[in-house]
Amino acid sequence: MSPLIVGIGGTTRPGSSSELAVRAALAAAERHGARTTHFGGAFLASLPHYAPERPERTEEQRRLVETVRQADGLVIGSPGYHGGISGLVKNALDLLEDLRDDSRVYFDGRAVGLVVTAAGWQACGTTLTALRNVVHAMRGWPTPLGVTLNSGQGPLFSATGECADATAAAQLALLGDQVHGFALRSGTPVHAIQAA
Repeated sequence: MSPLIVGIGGTTRPGSSSELAVRAALAAAERHGARTTHFGGAFLASLPHYAPERPERTEEQRRLVETVRQADGLVIGSPGYHGGISGLVKNALDLLEDLRDDSRVYFDGRAVGLVVTAAGWQACGTTLTALRNVVHAMRGWPTPLGVTLNSGQGPLFSATGECADATAAAQLALLGDQVHGFALRSGTPVHAIQAA
């Protein structure tokens, strides 16, 4: 069975570079046979603020948690806002605390590819470090490659959403390849185990 790779990332701006970057990495995984699902900026903006003291969940919150529960790998993308993860992305990751009592806790045993877009290299680096720290805390395996894209050096994507920079396109493709490859090497896809 083909692995399921879940993407999380985007901003409130439709077609943001962070959302398109996550989609590009997912497309690379799809070319190798993965199934993918992406929770972009519009979806993330629909999520209420995570409140651990309130157990009730919206349909959107349940959908995100259940899809990540089934995931064999993930791609997470965030803009670098003032050197850190955006509130939208962090809120979605905080919601995944709902996976704490699973037999496979949080991102346990799964590769997580990380993408950061920012208008400057400093924010790219600090945000990538912050995302890696979150993935480690959630028991995931950050891929060897973390992609940072400096939007301050010119447009990264065309009007049709294609990556306009050959180096960036190659890095995003490699990121998708790494997540997919790890998912295949780690054994039976999670969704196949849970369906059995």
